Amino acid sequence: MLWTAFLLGFLGSFHCLGMCGPIALAISAKDNSRFLGNKILYNFGRTATYSLLGALIGLVGFSLALAGIQQWISIVMGIIILVMAFFYKRSERMITQSGLFGLVYKVKNSLGHFLKKGGRFAFFGSGLINGLLPCGMVYIALIASLALQSPLQGALYMFFFGIGTIPMLLVLMVSGKIFSVSLRQKMVKGMPYLAMFIGILFIVRGLGLGGHFGSPKLHLFDYGAEKVEITMCK
Repeated sequence: MLWTAFLLGFLGSFHCLGMCGPIALAISAKDNSRFLGNKILYNFGRTATYSLLGALIGLVGFSLALAGIQQWISIVMGIIILVMAFFYKRSERMITQSGLFGLVYKVKNSLGHFLKKGGRFAFFGSGLINGLLPCGMVYIALIASLALQSPLQGALYMFFFGIGTIPMLLVLMVSGKIFSVSLRQKMVKGMPYLAMFIGILFIVRGLGLGGHFGSPKLHLFDYGAEKVEITMCK
């Protein structure tokens, strides 16, 4: 499943160039060094935030799994991913028009204030803050993390998602040029199909087919039955 997270992040990075690209260029402009150190720190800051969010969401999924609905979680989350992927443009529009979109401006203001301090931690910290920007692909990846029902697996899934976004943004920060619209559109076209595939994987996974079609046999949490013998005194 981790390879799907990397691909989702890689394809999603072409879409994110529209929102994160100008921010990445602005941050890169603050870096006068010839080395990639600060740029890498910024991108790993984003990845660290994604990983933390994945761990928190995975913990929620684990808590739900303790209630004995682990298979349904995987199926329902898979269906949600399918719906978001099928209506991706509409889903993205709903996200940008929601109250969460105001977070973008707050994040940008925080980034500008933070970068004025300078230093390596400023670049890493800017990445941490930028990881909070609302994004449809990030939300799809987080839903997948919830379906994994494990803090560790959720963190790893989001870590590989973040790693997948780094190559394109790093090239952008080094070259200082935003990729052509035609190239971005070609790459973005593959995103919904990959997201649909991921949704189907989670649905099949939740069916618990006992190893068939890549679906493991999921075991419900069994707390057992503890017999307690009580002696009644008269």
